[in-house]
Amino acid sequence: MKLLKTLAAAAAATLFAFAAQAGDYKVGDLVLEQPWTRATPPNAKAGGGFVTITNQGADADRLIGAAAGVSDRVEIHEMAVVDGVMKMRELENGIEIPAGETVMLQPGGLHIMFMGLNGKFEEGTMIPVTLTFEKAGTIDVELAVGAMGSKTMNHSKHHNHGN
Repeated sequence: MKLLKTLAAAAAATLFAFAAQAGDYKVGDLVLEQPWTRATPPNAKAGGGFVTITNQGADADRLIGAAAGVSDRVEIHEMAVVDGVMKMRELENGIEIPAGETVMLQPGGLHIMFMGLNGKFEEGTMIPVTLTFEKAGTIDVELAVGAMGSKTMNHSKHHNHGN
């Protein structure tokens, strides 16, 4: 009976650890954490996608593309202040992920841009996206949809994404 309780406890701990990592992905030497987006109004034409990417390898990699069925186009973008004006532009060469470093795609900075949305992003749902890296290749991820206008994603509300 004691063995059965020990096995049950170990299984529960393993399940909890897996649930906590459910929102994380790995491709090659890259770890992608907490991919998310924000809810959009019904007639929005664009939306942004965000994720933290850590390169655990010895060589730099580069996010060079993204694709999703939720929009006509998906581009890699940067928002930056130029001469006191906030500007957004496509990064035609993608985003470098230096070896041993972490790059955050977040509102107001580097991000994935969905253009020509086919519908609104609804809070509490998931948006499937395929990301393409120069060296690591492609990976399918799901972006958790947070509240409209959020600056960060509160993953405690999304049971599919653990903490």
